[in-house]
Amino acid sequence: MKSKAFVALAVLMSTRILVAAPASSPARAPTLPQVDHVVIVEFENIDYANAMAQPTFSSIAKNGANLSNFFAETHPSQPNYLAMVAGDTFGYKTDSNVNIDARHIGDLLEEAGKTWKVYADDYPGNCFLGARSGAYVRKHVPFLSFKNIQSNHARCASIVAGTELKSDLSAGTLPNYSLYIPNLNDDGHDTGVAYADNWVKNTFLPLLKSTLPPRTLVVFTFDESSFFGGNHIYTAFYGDVVKAGSTFSNRTDHYGFLRTIESLFGLPDLGKNDANAAVIDGIWNLDPIAD
Repeated sequence: MKSKAFVALAVLMSTRILVAAPASSPARAPTLPQVDHVVIVEFENIDYANAMAQPTFSSIAKNGANLSNFFAETHPSQPNYLAMVAGDTFGYKTDSNVNIDARHIGDLLEEAGKTWKVYADDYPGNCFLGARSGAYVRKHVPFLSFKNIQSNHARCASIVAGTELKSDLSAGTLPNYSLYIPNLNDDGHDTGVAYADNWVKNTFLPLLKSTLPPRTLVVFTFDESSFFGGNHIYTAFYGDVVKAGSTFSNRTDHYGFLRTIESLFGLPDLGKNDANAAVIDGIWNLDPIAD
C-alpha cells in the first residue's frame, strides 16, 4: 500500500505540471474595415526620403496613413512586382520576360467572386506579351508573367489601357482590385521623382476627387529604392478607410502588403511568403461611412 506521503507528492507533482503548461491563447486577429475597392498606383526606383521630400507624396502620407518602414525585397524591378501579387520572387533576378506557372491574387479574387483589372498607360492591348512598346514595359505588369493569364484571352482582357480608369470610375464599374501602372515617364523611372510627384498632383488625384466610390483604399507605392538606398521605399494608404495622419512604423514589405489586401477582401493566402506575413493594422478607419 502506498504511503500517504507518496500520494500527496504525486498529487502535488501533477498539479505543478498542469500549472506549468497552460494552453496558449490564439493570436489576436487585427480588426479591419469593410473595403470594397483597392487601387494600387506603382512608381519606380526612389528612396523613401526622396519621395517624402516631394510636396504631393508628402501630403498624401501626412493626410492618409504613412507606412514609414516599408522595404522592397530585391533589385531590379520585376521580382518586387511578382512578390506584390504572388507572394514570391520565384528566384528571378532580372527584368527579362518570364512565364510562371503559379497562382496569384487574381486567382484568389476570381474564386471569391471578385473582380480585378490592371490599368497600364500606353499598353497596346490584345494580350501584348512583348517586352516594350513606347513608354510601356511588360516587366511592370506582373499579371502578364503568369501562364494562366497569358493563355486565357478572357482573363488577359482584364489588362487594359490606363485611360479606361476614368471611364470605369464615371460608370461606377471600378473593380474590387486594380493596379494602375503609369508609363516610364509618369512613374519617375525615366524622369525622376519630382516629375512623378507632379503627375500625381495634376493628373491622378483630380481623377479621383469627384468619382472615387466609398470604402476605397488607394495605395501609392514604389517598387524599389535606388540601388544604394537599402530598398526602403515610400508607401502610403489613402482614402476613407484609413485614419488621417496615422503611421504604421513596424517593418513590412510586399508580402505583408499582399497579406493585408488578402485579409481586407476576406481571401485565403497563397501559401507563399504571404502566409506568415503580419497584416498591417492600427491605421484603419473602421466605419468610413459614418464620417
